[in-house]
Amino acid sequence: MNIVVLAGGLSPERDVSLSSGSMIANSLMASGHRVLLLDVYEGIELEETEYSDLFLGKDDRKEYNYTVPDIEPDLEEIKQKNNNQDAFIGNGVLELCKYADVVFLSLHGSMGENGQLQATFDNFGIKYTGSGYIGSLLAMDKDLTKKLLVQSGIVTADWLLYSANEDSGVVEERIGYPCVVKPVSCGSSIGVSIVKDKEELSAAVQMANRYETEILIEKMIAGREFSIGILDGKALPVIEIIPITGFYDYKNKYQGGLTKEVCPALISEDITKKLQDTAMNVHKILRLGGYSRIDFILDKKEEIYCLEANTLPGMTPTSLLPQEAECAGISYAALCERIAMLALAN
Repeated sequence: MNIVVLAGGLSPERDVSLSSGSMIANSLMASGHRVLLLDVYEGIELEETEYSDLFLGKDDRKEYNYTVPDIEPDLEEIKQKNNNQDAFIGNGVLELCKYADVVFLSLHGSMGENGQLQATFDNFGIKYTGSGYIGSLLAMDKDLTKKLLVQSGIVTADWLLYSANEDSGVVEERIGYPCVVKPVSCGSSIGVSIVKDKEELSAAVQMANRYETEILIEKMIAGREFSIGILDGKALPVIEIIPITGFYDYKNKYQGGLTKEVCPALISEDITKKLQDTAMNVHKILRLGGYSRIDFILDKKEEIYCLEANTLPGMTPTSLLPQEAECAGISYAALCERIAMLALAN
């Protein structure tokens, strides 16, 4: 197959996306596909180029490589390098995606996960991996996600939407401390802070405001953190996430050796089944597609709290979904090919 791996973009999660995309592209080439790794924002000048010449196979001896820095990218600098382009989809991207048999979405955040790109592709008849535009929208907006979960009987931490000009008293009254402050639609723990008291709240809100005007503040649930991937209608083994210091923030997620992951998680069969069943329910409630990843906290009373759903889980060297798949006997190469085939079949 000819496969475009679409990565990059103008999102705070740009570097994570490029790292995932590099690994996915290399894997698909090694499996015998012809692949083009393409930055959705920067695009490509086609001119008189034959589209087929841009796709590389395993005999072309090219390997993509991208390492995630320990800080988020400077998006203004990226824009300046691209003539301050306002369009989120760069030159040649739609043409090449229409030419390809399938597009493997390796995007994280922004229009790559909120349904905008998926709706655009639907209008052009382009086949792509992951969830459709409705599921992408519902899972990306954490406030919408939590409202749907509560209506369906899924337990999630108490929360409220908050803006910078609001009285902080509403946080103390409705949520209390400690609490978690986060942009309502970012992933990869971008802009997330754990707030212990009123004095820390203002700085946390300001940081979250760097990424979005809408902020979600939720009660912090102390406990063990788990994640469960869903692949082709089945739950993968449960993985436990144990940061060596602090919480599972951007640096701890993508810098090797800063977080311990245990898969399968060392929990009872009963808790394992409850987590997997709940993950499957969340996947269905949010109308997600061929694969996803659902995150949870298990408190000391063994109450399960759903944190959020990920429609395009990371595929970097430290990402959780590939580790879960490997535990289930699915290699990284087989996982990538299976995801692509699921998209092609739809």
